Amino acid sequence: MTLPTIHRNGTSREALQEGYRAAYSILGDALRVLAETAPNGRDYYPQGDAMLRQAEAEYRARATAIQHVRDDMLALFEACEEEG
Repeated sequence: MTLPTIHRNGTSREALQEGYRAAYSILGDALRVLAETAPNGRDYYPQGDAMLRQAEAEYRARATAIQHVRDDMLALFEACEEEG
Protein backbone atom coordinates (compact mmCIF):
# COMPACT_ATOMS: atom_id res chain seq x y z
CA MET A 1 0.00 0.00 0.00
CA THR A 2 1.33 3.42 -0.94
CA LEU A 3 1.05 5.78 2.00
CA PRO A 4 0.78 9.55 1.73
CA THR A 5 3.54 11.78 3.04
CA ILE A 6 2.22 14.43 5.35
CA HIS A 7 3.94 17.76 4.81
CA ARG A 8 2.99 21.44 4.78
CA ASN A 9 2.46 21.63 1.00
CA GLY A 10 0.15 18.62 0.92
CA THR A 11 -3.21 17.66 2.33
CA SER A 12 -3.35 18.06 6.08
CA ARG A 13 -3.23 15.04 8.37
CA GLU A 14 -6.67 15.99 9.69
CA ALA A 15 -8.23 16.17 6.20
CA LEU A 16 -6.71 12.84 5.19
CA GLN A 17 -7.87 11.16 8.37
CA GLU A 18 -11.34 12.63 8.06
CA GLY A 19 -11.68 11.17 4.57
CA TYR A 20 -10.32 7.78 5.58
CA ARG A 21 -12.56 7.71 8.67
CA ALA A 22 -15.65 8.62 6.62
CA ALA A 23 -14.89 5.98 3.98
CA TYR A 24 -14.28 3.37 6.71
CA SER A 25 -17.60 4.18 8.33
CA ILE A 26 -19.59 4.16 5.08
CA LEU A 27 -18.03 0.85 4.06
CA GLY A 28 -19.11 -0.57 7.43
CA ASP A 29 -22.64 0.59 6.63
CA ALA A 30 -22.35 -1.02 3.20
CA LEU A 31 -21.36 -4.34 4.78
CA ARG A 32 -24.34 -4.21 7.12
CA VAL A 33 -26.74 -3.50 4.25
CA LEU A 34 -25.08 -6.12 2.07
CA ALA A 35 -25.65 -8.69 4.83
CA GLU A 36 -29.37 -8.18 4.27
CA THR A 37 -28.91 -9.44 0.71
CA ALA A 38 -27.26 -12.74 1.66
CA PRO A 39 -28.65 -15.58 -0.43
CA ASN A 40 -31.66 -17.37 1.01
CA GLY A 41 -32.03 -21.00 0.06
CA ARG A 42 -35.74 -20.51 -0.61
CA ASP A 43 -34.83 -18.21 -3.50
CA TYR A 44 -32.58 -20.76 -5.18
CA TYR A 45 -33.89 -24.27 -4.49
CA PRO A 46 -35.89 -24.46 -7.73
CA GLN A 47 -32.55 -24.11 -9.56
CA GLY A 48 -30.82 -26.82 -7.51
CA ASP A 49 -28.26 -26.88 -4.70
CA ALA A 50 -25.39 -25.86 -6.97
CA MET A 51 -26.99 -22.48 -7.70
CA LEU A 52 -27.33 -21.67 -3.99
CA ARG A 53 -23.67 -22.54 -3.44
CA GLN A 54 -22.71 -20.34 -6.40
CA ALA A 55 -24.82 -17.43 -5.12
CA GLU A 56 -23.25 -17.80 -1.66
CA ALA A 57 -19.73 -17.76 -3.13
CA GLU A 58 -20.54 -14.65 -5.15
CA TYR A 59 -22.00 -12.96 -2.06
CA ARG A 60 -18.90 -13.78 -0.01
CA ALA A 61 -16.67 -12.38 -2.77
CA ARG A 62 -18.60 -9.09 -2.74
CA ALA A 63 -18.44 -8.83 1.04
CA THR A 64 -14.74 -9.70 1.07
CA ALA A 65 -13.96 -7.03 -1.54
CA ILE A 66 -15.69 -4.36 0.53
CA GLN A 67 -13.95 -5.58 3.69
CA HIS A 68 -10.55 -5.35 1.98
CA VAL A 69 -11.18 -1.74 0.98
CA ARG A 70 -12.41 -0.99 4.52
CA ASP A 71 -9.23 -2.53 5.94
CA ASP A 72 -7.19 -0.31 3.61
CA MET A 73 -8.98 2.81 4.89
CA LEU A 74 -8.15 1.84 8.46
CA ALA A 75 -4.51 1.21 7.56
CA LEU A 76 -4.27 4.58 5.82
CA PHE A 77 -5.89 6.32 8.79
CA GLU A 78 -3.46 4.64 11.19
CA ALA A 79 -0.48 5.47 8.98
CA CYS A 80 -1.39 9.15 9.26
CA GLU A 81 -1.44 8.78 13.05
CA GLU A 82 2.05 7.31 13.05
CA GLU A 83 3.63 9.79 10.67
CA GLY A 84 5.01 12.97 12.08
